Amino acid sequence: MSETSRDIILRRIRESLQKPSPQPSAPDFTAPLHPAATEDLAVAFAQSFRRVGGEFYYCATEEDFYDQLFTYKKEKSLDNLYVWEPELKKLLHAGGIVFLGDEKDFIQHADAGLTTCEALVARTGSVLVSAATSSGRRLSIYPDQHLVVARTSQVVADIGDALQIVRERYGDKLPSMISLTTGPSRTADIEKTLVLGAHGPRSIALFLIDDAPDATA
Repeated sequence: MSETSRDIILRRIRESLQKPSPQPSAPDFTAPLHPAATEDLAVAFAQSFRRVGGEFYYCATEEDFYDQLFTYKKEKSLDNLYVWEPELKKLLHAGGIVFLGDEKDFIQHADAGLTTCEALVARTGSVLVSAATSSGRRLSIYPDQHLVVARTSQVVADIGDALQIVRERYGDKLPSMISLTTGPSRTADIEKTLVLGAHGPRSIALFLIDDAPDATA
């Protein structure tokens, strides 16, 4: 008597139960969670940073940075750009960039704040800032626009690499605030409507100055 469809299915089930199920290979907990980046880290960061809503400006030299920041201020009508870090003030003075270097009327007129950062994370497009600089906790959070100036040598592959830099830089005296900024502040908690600037700056712009050694030198 020929097998019915039901008999065939039951036979296959019985046969499969007689064979041991293949076991998955043991996980390698020492392997990195993500594969190592194969492209230029600065390029990878720029792509990730733009993907999360940041405005990215590549600056071949410091002079290029002055030009692009001047143009940015003019286009955005930034009359009140606050800068509190001494080295950053020197840099802007050298380029003839107008800024506000104290805290007078900061709360009322903080259109934008310009800060440095600890590191840039290529994988997520994040900017790692801390309270260790003279920008403190407020200048990267309170103004409507957060501007960042960084160097290509500050770009690392992943968050763990950025935190390791902070650990090596400060040792046991870690800053009281370490924060990862990934794109503009945003929320959709209320009726699933996206709102920018809910918990911090409405926009973030980064000026990346190329400090890689000249290969022709």
